[in-house]
Amino acid sequence: MGRLKALDKNLNLTNKRIILRVDLNVPMLEGKVSDKSRIKKVIPVIKEFIRKKAKVILISHLGRPKGKIDEKLSLKPIASILENLLNSKVYFSNESCGSAAIEKSNEIKSGEVLLLENIRFNKEEETNEINFAKELAKVGDIYVNEAFSCSHRAHASVCEITKYIDSYAGKLLSEEVNVINMLTNNAKKPVSCIIGGSKISTKIGILSNLVKKMQTIVIVGAMANNFIKHKGHNIGKSLFEKNQEGLLKDIIKKCDTNNCKLIIPEDVIVAKSFESEPKLKSLNKIDKTDIILDIGKISVNKIYNIIDESKTILWNGPAGYFEIEKFSTGSNRIAKKITENTKNKSLTSIAGGGDTVAAINKFGCSDGFTYISTAGGAFLELLEGKILPGIKVLELK
Repeated sequence: MGRLKALDKNLNLTNKRIILRVDLNVPMLEGKVSDKSRIKKVIPVIKEFIRKKAKVILISHLGRPKGKIDEKLSLKPIASILENLLNSKVYFSNESCGSAAIEKSNEIKSGEVLLLENIRFNKEEETNEINFAKELAKVGDIYVNEAFSCSHRAHASVCEITKYIDSYAGKLLSEEVNVINMLTNNAKKPVSCIIGGSKISTKIGILSNLVKKMQTIVIVGAMANNFIKHKGHNIGKSLFEKNQEGLLKDIIKKCDTNNCKLIIPEDVIVAKSFESEPKLKSLNKIDKTDIILDIGKISVNKIYNIIDESKTILWNGPAGYFEIEKFSTGSNRIAKKITENTKNKSLTSIAGGGDTVAAINKFGCSDGFTYISTAGGAFLELLEGKILPGIKVLELK
């Protein structure tokens, strides 16, 4: 991957219309934003453009309206949240493209902010239409991509627009790319990865890439159930992915070939249902009515030792069903241990993935990691070593 084009810090932006592609795709509950993390992350960037007297035009999407107007997915409620966080007026345009949006972008004053309506209300966004991107480019004078989480999509506001306007990688986007590049190419060793998820098939690309670069990979969550079953243990009624024996054997073989230690839980927390009481069991004691919902004490202590031995760590995937308190101990203790070692300056820690970030926030550890990615698919695809279209178009030629 080449170096990314960055906006000159000394460039005079007074009265310049900056199209800022951001990710305001936040969770909504009964018409209200239930988690403001993604909004808060971009606030310092917007404030910096305000300070430089630019006109800031925000482009984002919310949900998957599939090219149709859906009032439930309007960005309008987010305008007032932005206004409060910025302590500055935020105007809203019902249009995200065309003459009305262009007119509003010209009307706002230097240092003011305009939020355009959900870009995915236009079907041309996801089909990366040339004419749509050309019209979108007319809304501004300079384009800056701060939506790393959307950069694995070949969409008009991420890719095609860059051909018709001076375009740059934003500070947050560059940070994210640099962190993942460091992790996969230049991390301080030993490097370890704690990885989970419900389906091993969705993480095979990441594991195949990381196994060559990590000294230890720890498998947790429902993914670990596949490995436990593969070793001949009963997993009861636990979640697992069927017909993945070939993948499991391939991962185990790659770990052996690359001298990468593969660690799976040695004991687990089980219950008969989400409502029943949890029990600690060794793997050979799991019965056919048990559901594995967390890792046990021996497994947690083993992960503690791995964290202590590591100089760099990646965490992607909780250790159990952390949403329910009695099954959250494993994830909680991992988060606290990584935080402790990071704050002691002995560890560089990177976390990513929606559930992992939610767990970290729940346990009050959001300030205890070197870097936390709010991106989902883009984070995982870059870890796999894939070329992301939204990043590719911003590379220096």
